[in-house]
Amino acid sequence: MTRSDLVARLAERFGQLTQRDAEFAVKTILDAMSDALARGHRIEIRGFGSFSINRRPPRMGRNPRSGEQVLIPEKLVPHFKPGKALREGVDTRGEATEADTPSTDPSRS
Repeated sequence: MTRSDLVARLAERFGQLTQRDAEFAVKTILDAMSDALARGHRIEIRGFGSFSINRRPPRMGRNPRSGEQVLIPEKLVPHFKPGKALREGVDTRGEATEADTPSTDPSRS
């Protein structure tokens, strides 16, 4: 699902919202989440998951072209941990999809 798909779904589901209003709502939410992560805060959405910042320590890497060692600086990267409800929902749907599609593995016949 892309951002524009999400905007279209919101506008479709909530008839009182125009496409422009739905786009503004999605942009506002994503901007607020980005700002919170940039300030080092943790975001938790119950039933969905949590976003946090992980620190990657500095390390020595290697330039593949010359083979020379290069210092890779410390980085802060966003991390998402799915919530229990999301994990279970994906797993349940995955099992239903596997049961609906016939197996191409001859040993499973």
